[in-house]
Amino acid sequence: MVTGPVLPGLASPSPPVPLPMVARAKSGTSRSPALVALVLVAMALATSQAGCAGIINNNPELRWKLFSLFGAPKICPEMLKHGVSIRLQERAPAMGRYFPMQCSYTVDNSRQVLTVSIAGTGYGYMTPAKRVGFSLNATVEYRPDFVMAGDDIYIWAKLNRIVDGPRFQLGYIENPIIDVAANVPGVGSIANFLGNQVVSSVMTQGFTVIHNDTTGDDFTLGNLYPPSRPHHPFQVVGTDRFTFANETVDVQSGQRDYLGPFEVANQGQALMLTMSVIGPAVDVMIVDRMSGDAWRDAYQTGKPLGPPYGPILGGAPLQPGAAQNTRYVLPPGSYYVVIDNTAYAGTVNPTGSFFGALAGGTAAQVSYVAQLSN
Repeated sequence: MVTGPVLPGLASPSPPVPLPMVARAKSGTSRSPALVALVLVAMALATSQAGCAGIINNNPELRWKLFSLFGAPKICPEMLKHGVSIRLQERAPAMGRYFPMQCSYTVDNSRQVLTVSIAGTGYGYMTPAKRVGFSLNATVEYRPDFVMAGDDIYIWAKLNRIVDGPRFQLGYIENPIIDVAANVPGVGSIANFLGNQVVSSVMTQGFTVIHNDTTGDDFTLGNLYPPSRPHHPFQVVGTDRFTFANETVDVQSGQRDYLGPFEVANQGQALMLTMSVIGPAVDVMIVDRMSGDAWRDAYQTGKPLGPPYGPILGGAPLQPGAAQNTRYVLPPGSYYVVIDNTAYAGTVNPTGSFFGALAGGTAAQVSYVAQLSN
């Protein structure tokens, strides 16, 4: 069992809590985090030979060749698997999510750059507008690179330039009396603020993937350099489970968050969820991707809140207190984990979900780790 939750504040987060040791998931079944996990076959072969890491680190042309051949083709398939958290500042809880739905890429060998075009939709929560839905299209040029550091491979996509867009469009706005073009103190135009935040957090920061053959892949927006590691609310220690996500999210009263989707690759594998909540109890529900996509689309386009569009395949109420660690054996497929802080689905009827929402509501702050294991 986990010894206790770690729920970081914005100023000085508490030390992370270690998770227990478990059996290792088979190497062929790991799935990468959002955007891309560049597991380069040639690099894996090279690390088995003494001195190869130094040769690769000191040879930019070889690094580019390995990336363009083995890394670039993985980008769009990985980008389309997962949603991407939106937060207003580093280490702040996520306040929304963006889901790429279309992706294409081109490789320019002469300039050694990679151009990625994405289009997708998402949702966010901002006072006083409350829940908003949006779409975003953009084309961004990255300059990729990597370095071998001991057992880790640090892989970077560094912003080179924005080629087109971003084309951001607000859709549903929950608070009908808000003029999204008007200025909000400290924010400015809600449309511009949220649009720039999405672009900044998803596209322009670039990203870092840290690959380790034993512990799997770690992902963060922005560029980290050895030996730095991404900040997470839980510290995963002594485990070979593959970690999909490790973050903290705010789910306001009358709202939801659609985590994932997370892929179970093989029969007999399980989705492991370690979760804790500060604030009201919430429902945690697992649904398949097809029904989850339809449910999420209804949520971000402002259709009436209601139950999922398909069966609930797992989950339970999440109560305040000690972290809960639950294993869900699911058939191969892709699944959303939905955190529900409404009275319209699940078994929890959040206290004051109607009147609390009118007054601004009570946020549930949820820290979670989603992992894959056998």
